[in-house]
Amino acid sequence: MANRWWVYQRERFPVVSYGLLLAVFSLSALTYSTLARAQARWPQPGAFLVAAVCAFLFFLELRIFDEWKDYEDDLRYRPYRAVPRGLVTLSELRTLWAVAAVIQLAFVIWWDVRLAPLLIAVWGYMGLMGKEFFVRDWLRAHPFSYLWSHMLILPLIYLFVTACDPGMEGAARRTGIAWFLFAGFFNGVVMEIGRKIRAPQDEERGVETYTALWGRRNAVGAWAAALALSALGACLAAREVHFLGSAAWMMGIGLGGAAAMGARFLQASLSARAKAIEHFSSAWTLLVHFSLGPAPLLFLRWSERARF
Repeated sequence: MANRWWVYQRERFPVVSYGLLLAVFSLSALTYSTLARAQARWPQPGAFLVAAVCAFLFFLELRIFDEWKDYEDDLRYRPYRAVPRGLVTLSELRTLWAVAAVIQLAFVIWWDVRLAPLLIAVWGYMGLMGKEFFVRDWLRAHPFSYLWSHMLILPLIYLFVTACDPGMEGAARRTGIAWFLFAGFFNGVVMEIGRKIRAPQDEERGVETYTALWGRRNAVGAWAAALALSALGACLAAREVHFLGSAAWMMGIGLGGAAAMGARFLQASLSARAKAIEHFSSAWTLLVHFSLGPAPLLFLRWSERARF
């Protein structure tokens, strides 16, 4: 039993990779929320624990919903995946989802029951995604609408995580957090498009990648546009905590690297270059999160010490 779940997580939801990424994301969101209300300090340990655990379980729940949503297509086109080949069952995944939800609810009740409406809102939107908003055929025929409608879950998760900071309210929530959510939405778009850019020889029948749907040039162009909008949101959020200059430099360097990577892929669409775009998309998300939370706080702490 344990070995089956170990294989499943390795193939479909690498616990260590997701855990580290979501820990950084949670730290960034909570640190940003303290900076947005002019308090240069690290988040409370309890807030970080609740945010990180719940964020991790949100993404696990999304993976489980995807297994249900894509089951028929996986049986037909991707029988090598964990669920179609019988490694784990949909019934077992339903139980895992329920356990994850109970853990989240317990943490919310322990930390701040006022988070419950946001928790339910995330679950509700997740359920609509699982049903593909009851317009599956229309969404499948309109990939752009499919993309943005599914990415809207991310601002909800970002909002939940920032709300774990008990002092985050009032004007700070209405200004800086709005740009933080904007950047978070496009971070998700960057990762979603980046992981579905494939070299021609790696395309699979029945697997809807953006290179297959839109063509290589349009897919890379859409990825670059998402990067630019993510950078814009990050810079505007950074401006609210007086860190615009440094954040703009970091975003500029990252965008330069992305431009070179996209051009190399279009020049020669090799498997390694497509994989590099996928890896860069994850690195970009870490860069944005670092520039909006830990970086400005560390800079402020350093500046205070340098004065004395």
